[in-house]
Amino acid sequence: MGRIFVVELDGRSYRCKFCRTHLALPEDLVSRAFHCRRGKAYLFNSAVNITVGASEERLMLSGMHTVADIFCCSCGQIVGWKYESAREKSQKYKEGKFVLERFIFLSHCAF
Repeated sequence: MGRIFVVELDGRSYRCKFCRTHLALPEDLVSRAFHCRRGKAYLFNSAVNITVGASEERLMLSGMHTVADIFCCSCGQIVGWKYESAREKSQKYKEGKFVLERFIFLSHCAF
């Protein structure tokens, strides 16, 4: 496969619950008002140490979107999804942003 290079974020960060790999910074948090199958989810402007899966059309609570699942690059656990595109004008702000499932990450760890 190859060597995995992991980005270490400075200060407090959101991390993978399973391997504690850094995923996002609190400064990149856009909204805590999202939901997923397992409960709450957060919307971020950017995320690191992830791999992006194949894009697919998915019917979400807010309408039809093109999304791609995102996975932790260290342990391979699914951590959320990336909005590729939105059909409705009111949902265009989500394009290019990442949703991390609250169940999957540890918040504001500072080790």
